[in-house]
Amino acid sequence: MPHADQHISTPEDYAAFARELYATNIISDPWIAGQERFRLEPVVLSEETYAGLCAAGEAIGSAYEELAEIVWNEPSLLDEYFHLTPWQKLMWLASRGRWHGIARLDLFILSDGTIRVCEMNSDTPSGEAETVLINRMLHPDHPELTDPNGLFEERFMEMLIQSRDAASPERAGSVPSVGILYPTDLPEDLSMIAIYQQWLESRGMPYVLGSPFNIHPLESGGIALFETPIDIMIRHYKTDWWGERFPAWNDGTPYNDPDPLDVPLRLALDADAAGTVSIVNPFGAVITQNKLTMAFLWNNIERFSAESREAIRRYMPPTHRLTDIDAGVLPKDEWVLKSDYGCEGDEVILGRAVTDEIWAQSLAAAIPERWILQQYFDAAPIERDMIPNYGLYLIGGEAAGVFTRLSSKATDYTAVVAPTFIKPMRKE
Repeated sequence: MPHADQHISTPEDYAAFARELYATNIISDPWIAGQERFRLEPVVLSEETYAGLCAAGEAIGSAYEELAEIVWNEPSLLDEYFHLTPWQKLMWLASRGRWHGIARLDLFILSDGTIRVCEMNSDTPSGEAETVLINRMLHPDHPELTDPNGLFEERFMEMLIQSRDAASPERAGSVPSVGILYPTDLPEDLSMIAIYQQWLESRGMPYVLGSPFNIHPLESGGIALFETPIDIMIRHYKTDWWGERFPAWNDGTPYNDPDPLDVPLRLALDADAAGTVSIVNPFGAVITQNKLTMAFLWNNIERFSAESREAIRRYMPPTHRLTDIDAGVLPKDEWVLKSDYGCEGDEVILGRAVTDEIWAQSLAAAIPERWILQQYFDAAPIERDMIPNYGLYLIGGEAAGVFTRLSSKATDYTAVVAPTFIKPMRKE
């Protein structure tokens, strides 16, 4: 089982760490609302435990690749099962089923040592800056341990180049121009954008930052971000925001901006189809990001390979579409209600955390086609009753690092981030 380093940091220790963090010019928020955002004491995993997390993440990633192939070969599922909007269907079909470059799975370890996958963010996974920098800064204090995130940067950059080369083999070996596309009016993931910039600069790759509204067509058939032609688009702008936006609740307030970003989306999809731009992650993530996929894995388990069937049963909690089950007769304490595109705790109702009245009201207000019910599980805490959420990254389908958040509550998204190291096995 994982454990934490027993040394307890002092406020002076943390202040010194914060000064070092500021000096990176990447992460500028070591405190949030006066609370320390990071923990200096690492979570230490055995090689066996970390290997188990990697195996779980890779196995579920493979199951999602099979799911994408099933959906691609049976397009009626887009309407009949996933209820995609017209622009969401365009994203999927134009992507030709491609969805993956980088993903992060939220994994938990139970008291018996088994692993559960809560969900996978395959659309716009974040946390990369914290994953790499915090381990890098604190690893010198623990030289006897191994940093599992040491090759994250190299793996990510290799994936970008391989994505470009696959889209445009004739340009293999040339230095690509990269566009980083993100919601420029939101500050939450600026550290991730900043570390991407640093990685690109260190390799002499030209880049430009912008939003979908800054995409322009080129006469060559490619696209530019502002005035800069780009070969690779790092897409950190959710598929849910590119298409039509509708509330997931019957009584939900309509979005102020419900219309699709039709012009920039067509430009990006056309350039991708022409092979002039490689998009990471591809727009096919509109399917894999949809939480209805977790119900599909369970409800159609016979359609998957023997390896994926085993992985689904072993790692993923039983999950059902709200349309496929009489939720009113289920014991609420054993289930969690989740919307199809909710993220970071938004539109997640934990049955045991709410009253019977709120649970009943939630089920009544939820648009059935947009929601799933996932069986609750108890994750094992480590010291001080802190529950670790292991964000296991996949890059190109392979485990590439881990981002650990510690929380005293299963849905507390103000959790502290801890460095994660591996304790090597003793050699006899």
